[in-house]
Amino acid sequence: MVNQSTTDLEVSPEINPIKLPRTSESDKVKRIRHTTSHIMAMAVQKLFPKAQVTIGPWTETGFYYDFDIPEPFTEQNLKAIKKEMVKIIKRKLPIICEEVTPEEAKKRITELKEPYKLEILEGLKPPITLYYLGDQWWDLCAGPHVETTGDINPRAFDLESVAGAYWRGDETKAQLQRIYGTAWETPEQLAEYKRRKEEALKRDHRKLGKELGLFIFSDSVGPGLPLWTPKGTIVRFTLEDFLRKEQIKRGYLGVVTPHIGRIDLFKTSGHWQNYKNDMFPMMAENAEEAAQETGFVLKPMNCPFHIQIYKSELRSYRDLPIRFAEFGTVYRYEQSGELGGLTRVRGFTVDDSHLFVTPDQLDTEFLNVVDLILTVFKSLQLNNFKARLSFRGEELDKYIGSNEVWEKSQNAIRRAVQTLEMDYFEAPGEAAFYGPKLDFIFQDALEREWQLGTVQVDYNLPQRFGLEYIAENGTRQRPVMIHRAPFGSLERLIGILIEEYAGDFPLWLSPIQIRILPVSDVQLDFTKEIVNKMQKLGIRAEADTSRERLSKMIRNSEKQKIPVMAIAGAKEVESNSLSIRTRTSGELGVMEVYEVIEKLTEAITNCTNF
Repeated sequence: MVNQSTTDLEVSPEINPIKLPRTSESDKVKRIRHTTSHIMAMAVQKLFPKAQVTIGPWTETGFYYDFDIPEPFTEQNLKAIKKEMVKIIKRKLPIICEEVTPEEAKKRITELKEPYKLEILEGLKPPITLYYLGDQWWDLCAGPHVETTGDINPRAFDLESVAGAYWRGDETKAQLQRIYGTAWETPEQLAEYKRRKEEALKRDHRKLGKELGLFIFSDSVGPGLPLWTPKGTIVRFTLEDFLRKEQIKRGYLGVVTPHIGRIDLFKTSGHWQNYKNDMFPMMAENAEEAAQETGFVLKPMNCPFHIQIYKSELRSYRDLPIRFAEFGTVYRYEQSGELGGLTRVRGFTVDDSHLFVTPDQLDTEFLNVVDLILTVFKSLQLNNFKARLSFRGEELDKYIGSNEVWEKSQNAIRRAVQTLEMDYFEAPGEAAFYGPKLDFIFQDALEREWQLGTVQVDYNLPQRFGLEYIAENGTRQRPVMIHRAPFGSLERLIGILIEEYAGDFPLWLSPIQIRILPVSDVQLDFTKEIVNKMQKLGIRAEADTSRERLSKMIRNSEKQKIPVMAIAGAKEVESNSLSIRTRTSGELGVMEVYEVIEKLTEAITNCTNF
């Protein structure tokens, strides 16, 4: 993505032509990473005979393996494991696939005394494949792998970190040790990966969020539950106000719904049956409610509540489309090991909207929603994205609704992206359980991918809740629902924006838009008078009253990434002017106060720089 305030940190193809392939994009890289994970597991069990292996999948930039081991791994352990891995690689052990029956696999696993492998085996369908590294070590695996360990470049992999992980992601089960690693085709790719990782650490929204005073987490409140400071709240409110104004222009109607609801509501929607493990536990008033599952839950989604508002009166075709919108806070019981700053939390706010349309209105309304999303992204200076058509996968029991309904929904999304001539790809298996989605996948300046906005076509929930409208011919017909969220999670969006901007927010979004620096106490009253005038006009201005030297005030403002600084000295007071300095354009010279206010107001209104 291109952003004027972070151009010096962009990855330029001319300066840095090294391509870092994702695992899902390259069969060769997938084989390298999958094999390297097995080499790591073999090394671990050689050095730590009591360690038991569990699962070891690839990730988009590497791999990990989970181990049950009496003592936690240390940094020194990682160095020793890596050294042993190099030895295994240099032995050029052949990687052999053997197909066996479930009974034979169970027999061999039992001989190894590996209970986790037995549990994994129970979930596998024949044929069962085992992959051997020479005749030294094997694991249950579907592949793919390289031909020998010698195909791995010993200078193109690294072990990165150790983290705790629960078996099967269940906090009630065994605590495991997870080793993360990365592997590439060449040492140059590994070096570039490490460079980008270091850059990502500088941009880490958790670090910058603390430095800029935007949000905090408190152990007393609980993990995954951010607390927003006044500055961070300004960013949230500014984003919300911006989207509300855009929605009002486009005929959206605001609604507000509660944070909890009866379980029966989510049984009807299908969330309780399909999403129960990701929801917070039920709240029941008595044992009978608990036994019958008729209590209350924290809402994981807003859509069933908006459906109830639609159902509260009989609608006519003349009323449609109806567009309900809400900044609704939802709750997901994410595992503690999966939480990550603002990008993965347990309580988050969704810029949720649900449109109820006639079948004839579907295509037009879908295109209008996409237009709104693109308008939002343009204002946020997020330009480098592609569209993912998240469709139903082969495991049909994961989804509700008929094949006919799914085909109609998926075809509607295809028509939209083809009409708009968007860059898109189809992703079977990524759909919601009730309908397909159009997801917007962004690639930032460090070539990391994020999912933000989403639009979904839904024939199923109107059917399950019995939604109707009176058609022009007097019959009762079923509306179609469009679920949409341009921001997605507001928390995730802000975390991504902090990293994309490197904390250097554009003027319209910055918590403090201008700071006025008095050269001495003599100019302080003049400074405060201008700040007061700007604040009354809605400009987020403040005066530096620290009484530091001017050079120190400038450094402090730069450190806090204030977009505009205005210096007020004796000459500026005399001419009712300010000396302007901006982060995007540097020194702009002396301007009269009225001109500064006009330029600020215009830039903030148009979401541009000063």
